[in-house]
Amino acid sequence: MELYADILLPLALRGTLTYRLPEEMHPQAKPGIRAMVPLGKNKVLAGIIWEIHSRTPEREVRSVISLADTEPILEKRQFGLWEWMANYYLCSPGEVMKAALPAFLKEDKRKRPRAPHQSGQEDHANIKLAPLSDTQAEIFEKLRKHPGNKVSLLHGITSSGKTEIYIHLIADQLAQNKQVLYLLPEIAITTQIISRLERVFGNRLLVYHSKFTQVKRLSVWNRVLAGQENGGQLILGVRSSVFLPFSNLSLIIVDEEHEHSYKQQDPAPRYHARDVAIVMGQIHKSQVILGTATPSLETYHQAHTGKYELLELNERFGGIQMPEMILADARDARKRKKMQGPFTPELLHALDETLINGEQAILFQNRRGYSPYIECQECRWIPRCPSCDVSLTYHRTGSRLECHYCGHTQRVPSSCPNCHSTGLTMRGQGTERIEDDLQIIFPNARLARLDLDSTRSVSAYSKILADFEKGDIDILIGTQMISKGLDFSKVNLVGILDADQLLNYPDFRSLERSYQMITQVSGRAGRRAKQGLVVIQCSDPSHPVLQQVINNNLAQYYRTELTERQQFGYPPYTRLIRINLKHPDAATAAQAAQDLSIQLRKLLPGQVMGPHPPLVGRIQGKYIQTLLIKLERNQELILKKNRLASLIQTFEERKQYGSLVIQADVDPL
Repeated sequence: MELYADILLPLALRGTLTYRLPEEMHPQAKPGIRAMVPLGKNKVLAGIIWEIHSRTPEREVRSVISLADTEPILEKRQFGLWEWMANYYLCSPGEVMKAALPAFLKEDKRKRPRAPHQSGQEDHANIKLAPLSDTQAEIFEKLRKHPGNKVSLLHGITSSGKTEIYIHLIADQLAQNKQVLYLLPEIAITTQIISRLERVFGNRLLVYHSKFTQVKRLSVWNRVLAGQENGGQLILGVRSSVFLPFSNLSLIIVDEEHEHSYKQQDPAPRYHARDVAIVMGQIHKSQVILGTATPSLETYHQAHTGKYELLELNERFGGIQMPEMILADARDARKRKKMQGPFTPELLHALDETLINGEQAILFQNRRGYSPYIECQECRWIPRCPSCDVSLTYHRTGSRLECHYCGHTQRVPSSCPNCHSTGLTMRGQGTERIEDDLQIIFPNARLARLDLDSTRSVSAYSKILADFEKGDIDILIGTQMISKGLDFSKVNLVGILDADQLLNYPDFRSLERSYQMITQVSGRAGRRAKQGLVVIQCSDPSHPVLQQVINNNLAQYYRTELTERQQFGYPPYTRLIRINLKHPDAATAAQAAQDLSIQLRKLLPGQVMGPHPPLVGRIQGKYIQTLLIKLERNQELILKKNRLASLIQTFEERKQYGSLVIQADVDPL
């Protein structure tokens, strides 16, 4: 009997391509096995067999060249997850496949490294768990008894002991030889948590993220695929871990669920790992726990309307006090000429006390580089990126100007190319400049920076944290990387240098992000016996969000924000889809966006905003136009999204716009 295979290729195609399956391959061929197939004149690609059938194709088809596996490299439930992601995020299954598979599994080779077999029963006889408090134990018991396919929000203030509850739940599942997925928003956080989990779970812990070599990632893939052969497994990873081939998954923990790093920006699929994890819970009938001190508006709303279970930890573990928080008025200090560089008198005094007492401090400035930009004092010329509509950031290391969007770098000019003046001045402060200013004020203090420039490798990041933990660093200056789940016993001061920068960003989520960021950074202070201090420098101490932060009034903040979101039709009351159109010619991009908006308004009357250029209207030489679609949360949502996907596909296939690129971003941040 003639058999055919529908093959999924790692390309942006609408679906699968059909190939004839030679008779000699019939016994070996199964869904989930890689097949080498021809494409075009002389190209050979590795695809995945999606379905085997005897339906005769309507047109002539080519034959599969060879099979690359003896057993499937996917677990059958991944098929359903990939299809859901493609439909929900308005992309192709091939783009999901490209994102999901380690590089070795996408190459046109038959041989690939295999993971050594390791029994899950080694080194695990004496798992020692720390005792839980009464409140922790109560929450643990509730979660332990839950059936699968349930979502819970574990809302615990900073340092309340959420991780210890996770560890007890993980131990319970591993004892039943189950798989557990522990998601973290980015690699930065993994350093501390890995050592903590290894002490308890030994070699049952598998770590998976993009900084690993391809051989190591493939090794983890194969061990997860083996599943029950290796006994219980704990997989700790970042967002790409949702693609691993789980066969016995019973618990998913999404730690710091509010973090925006869970959202993939480019390329497609532009998925949110938290939302994918919830769908995985439904597919695997697994329990899902969303943990955070500052829930996202969407998660908070779901918990308070009964869709998710709400569990709360309102006290720090061991009765430790929340830090004292003060607002330092930077505008007033500037008027009175009391500022010393970027520092208010309150922050300088607190730093001085911290150093005298032999304690540590963390300073948060959400700008890397030395200075956000340089400017000519005579003609106000500012160096800009040749490919993006942004100014170049000055980095003192290497005396260079860098674009933080496309990576373009150039030397700092000795004079202004516009008026030839030599009066080029630095404006604003990045983390590099904060470090320099601090070293002048406190020459004996040991300083370090934690930002993208100082942590190009995981080892660099680990060394900075290890040195800080040992007490070899007195003051750690960092970007948002320092806000994420770090725990240091000697940190009793946190300084936030520019709260206004967070609050005044032109985006409907800016207040939510500000509240989360300030609260999370503040939570690094005083995590042991002594009450910590947080100094927040700002120009408007009366700002409602700042008042809600220092009064720890989360409920009031959420009520206010949800009321505004409902009034103006933003999530969680609607679904947003952002459509970006990109083209090397500005006029073509604008015309294409205008034409598409007309068609979209016919399809979705009253639900389309724009087009307009975004805040940064050109990136990497391409001009951008944006359309925003607001969809109501109802049963017609799926139907509307399907029609939308079809319209975009048809529009993109038109030849009149040349190299036009259209990108759909569902649930954009």
